Amino acid sequence: MTFLRRTLIAATTAALLGASFSALAQDIKPRLIRFGYGLNEQSNQGRAAKVFADAVDKASGGKMKVRAIGAAALGPDTQMQQALIGGAQEMMVGSTATLVGITKEMALWDTPFLISNAKEADILLDGPIGDKIRNKLQEKGLVGLAYWENGFRNLTNSKRAINTMEDLQGVKLRVMQNNVFLSSFQTLGANAVPMAFSELFSALETKTVDGQENPFNTILSSKFYEVQKYMTVTNHVYSPWIVTVSKKWWDQLSKDEQKVLMDAAKVSRDFERKDTRDEATRAIGDLKAKGMQINELSPAESARMRDKLTKVYALIAADVGMDLWNETQAELVKIRAKK
Repeated sequence: MTFLRRTLIAATTAALLGASFSALAQDIKPRLIRFGYGLNEQSNQGRAAKVFADAVDKASGGKMKVRAIGAAALGPDTQMQQALIGGAQEMMVGSTATLVGITKEMALWDTPFLISNAKEADILLDGPIGDKIRNKLQEKGLVGLAYWENGFRNLTNSKRAINTMEDLQGVKLRVMQNNVFLSSFQTLGANAVPMAFSELFSALETKTVDGQENPFNTILSSKFYEVQKYMTVTNHVYSPWIVTVSKKWWDQLSKDEQKVLMDAAKVSRDFERKDTRDEATRAIGDLKAKGMQINELSPAESARMRDKLTKVYALIAADVGMDLWNETQAELVKIRAKK
């Protein structure tokens, strides 16, 4: 075989191998991750979902691609949770309150007037207590990665300003599909109606319900000011969101892929908390400018509500377990002593 012929054969073989590897590389598609959430793309939830998607793309070198799907397009929280458990959807972020039926310890975060400020929330959620509750999800087919902030919840309605417990009498109030919220507001005198968030705006518009309770940011981004006249600043519950993954799907990932998602969840958590808190300070002014009549519940009335909720606290403690309840109360005492 001549030198020229050998050279031509080698070059042709290399070209064919190169073409084969190129075709193979094209066949290796990035891992697609559907990440569902309930609010719209312009909300704090939507902005943080984009930060999460970008962080995953960058850390994985484009090998993992997050498709963030908002506005409850994949269904309400409860439907997405079941899709994750069944392995039909990869990821979501949603309220811890809608997980109570799956992991009873999540009810701790629904305790009225449990958390007083953002500092307390961060220490509890990111510390041993938050980890203990988050890790319980794995027994039920979910993996919790990080807590985001929904915020302190406040009341709105279309009937009247709420200055006292008695003002809640006769108000049909939408609450999350969660027994703690249902029991709490029934105890305070409202006609509590459990309902998915995706149905809420329409229910307020048609007067199926008179009011609802959510953080400032959600009230603003969901345009509840269009169908609600009164807002009362109650800060009655600090409400977290949690980024969750299907355990069926998670267990198929490599350790490196799992680390990419965990790290991105923490990056998006830090962004989301700051973004949410910055927006919340502006939102109350924006809501006022949109025509809402805003009043603040007095400390004395908040204390009356706490006293009224004693039986609800006992039920929550029994549900989540007395050890966890006492551990949480002890941790709050420590946090408050450091002020």
